[in-house]
Amino acid sequence: MRSPVLPLTWHLAKASGRRGLQSQLLAAAAAAVGSLVLLTLLAAYFGAGARADRTAWRTPDADRHGTAIQALTTTYVRDQPITVVSLAQLPDHRRTPAPPGLNTFPEQGELYVSPALAKLLHGLPFSQLGARFPKSTSHGTIGAAGLASPDDLVAVVGRAPTDPAVSKSAGRYGIYDQGLTERAVVSGFSGTRRSVFTADDQSAVLLGVGLLVVPVIVLASAAGRLGAARREQRLAALRLAGATPRQILAMTGVEAAAVGAAGALAGAVAYGALLPALAEIPYGIGTWYTGQLWVGLPWVATIVLGVAALIAVSAMSMLRRVASSPLGVAQQSDPRRTRLIRLVLFVAVLVYIRMSTGGNTLKPGTLVALMVLFYGGFWMFGPWVVDRLGRIAGRFARRPATLLAARRLSDDPRGAWRTVSGLVLAGFVAGFFTVGHLGIVGFDQRGQVAVPLASASATRLAVGEARTLLRAAGVEATVGTADDDFLLGGGDGLVAHVPGGPAALDTAVTALQPLGAGRLPYTGAYAQAQDTAVTDRLAELGTATLAVSFLVATASAGLTAAANVLDRRRTYGLLRLSGTPLKVLDRARVRETVLPLLVLAGTTTATGLYAAVQVNKAAGSEISTSGAVQLTVCATLGALAMLTAISASRPLLRAVTANPAQSTD
Repeated sequence: MRSPVLPLTWHLAKASGRRGLQSQLLAAAAAAVGSLVLLTLLAAYFGAGARADRTAWRTPDADRHGTAIQALTTTYVRDQPITVVSLAQLPDHRRTPAPPGLNTFPEQGELYVSPALAKLLHGLPFSQLGARFPKSTSHGTIGAAGLASPDDLVAVVGRAPTDPAVSKSAGRYGIYDQGLTERAVVSGFSGTRRSVFTADDQSAVLLGVGLLVVPVIVLASAAGRLGAARREQRLAALRLAGATPRQILAMTGVEAAAVGAAGALAGAVAYGALLPALAEIPYGIGTWYTGQLWVGLPWVATIVLGVAALIAVSAMSMLRRVASSPLGVAQQSDPRRTRLIRLVLFVAVLVYIRMSTGGNTLKPGTLVALMVLFYGGFWMFGPWVVDRLGRIAGRFARRPATLLAARRLSDDPRGAWRTVSGLVLAGFVAGFFTVGHLGIVGFDQRGQVAVPLASASATRLAVGEARTLLRAAGVEATVGTADDDFLLGGGDGLVAHVPGGPAALDTAVTALQPLGAGRLPYTGAYAQAQDTAVTDRLAELGTATLAVSFLVATASAGLTAAANVLDRRRTYGLLRLSGTPLKVLDRARVRETVLPLLVLAGTTTATGLYAAVQVNKAAGSEISTSGAVQLTVCATLGALAMLTAISASRPLLRAVTANPAQSTD
């Protein structure tokens, strides 16, 4: 016998009318936003790893049977790092394969540069940058296979085996050189050590994913509950008419999965269409190649099916009362109370997190897992707080709008929590990142150029020559030995203090290059490269995470508020028939949002502040002094966005109460 589930589901979906279609469209929109954000997060994670892998060939991987010498060094111009790879074919050895991005191994005197570096060479005076490279009438171009980003600044120089740039003196020996200067005999370019400037990108993205994935999942699960009250009424009638619990469950799952799949597929299509625009968003060393952000069809299908399944499970989880007490649902009795076990579980989660983080250095994956656990615990705890808040507000209410809001909070705490949950969880992100920017403390090496040298005697001889070179280049500077500054990290060499800004500093670096004997002069940016790479990524991550979290929160609030209006159509109609002004109903909706928002968002923001303080304390760095201002701006914008999203459903409230006698049918 053919199952009646599918035909009946289709019939009920068609018969749900314009209001039912609106609920389905809202659910599909929530699914689309969730799918789009999840795919974007996944693309950023995989893309960061892919482009970091493209930098591994630059760090030489020693081979005692090698056929060429490879020397890596890093120079800066306008505080931007330029990776210089010098290559020399050893005589009487087999031909070394070409490095990524080149067709052949470079001959002596050949110069290859990335497109971004070529543009920079043409844009800056020769004395500031071009003179650092071998004189050549033309240069080749490094292909995308050898670059991490279209903005990557890379040069490959062909050298003679006797050139000082590939001699043993060109190898690493200072405390600042790790990952920036290396030298080895190699046989190919299959290294695995990622560049300093990309090595931590994927870990930072993983942190952002951990902060955002739960709010996105919350949005997707909320989509399954959109129109829940109307669905419960309809299915309770079917249950009283003789439908089995299994049939009710199947009809709900099929309808929610179909709506969720349609919305998630629309989000996936939007992700594909937005790939070129997403690739233009800078992160780390610059923008992206579009192919780096494509996750592949299997992952797209997984996200679409996962979002659809999540919405279906969320919708079916609401049917317990329909199956057990259809008459109570039909009569709209038995308010959805919450139990004290939620508070107990939340406290247990906090204790576990505190024990896990006490005095331990956490790996990025563990840190993300703990953040997800905290979000999950707060997700359980939120409805309990909303329920108690509604009871307290109802006891002390003095105005009709406040009394109505309090009654709605205590009657349906889960629904009220879903409206504000996005911004409440975003409060943690805002509290953490606005004051949690790590900073390097105790170093001020601006306007300084260091030239590492082999010995103290070589340094004394080079001081006079350095002054001559700087004078010839038109740069006013004070030249001293390594004893004058910490920039050389305790090694031998000289330091030039150069006033006059970035142009004079870059000219000084270029002018002093002949003194290095294989080592390029460097500035304070070189010495702080590894720390700066981490702090810059965290700052960029904070900005992106805040933007996405508030976007998701606003979308969640707007969709949920609109769905609540449709779900409570009968209640609003009865209130209008009893003489309640429309303004009072609208004020009650706003207060129903503001009350839990103030309490819960304040709690999560304070938790984010505490986490930021602990992270900065562990890193030995200072709290951002402008964090209070940024936090105030974020909180204000978030609250305004939330209220705007809720206000957007005001015309819908007016529409559903336009004919209150019909709305109560």
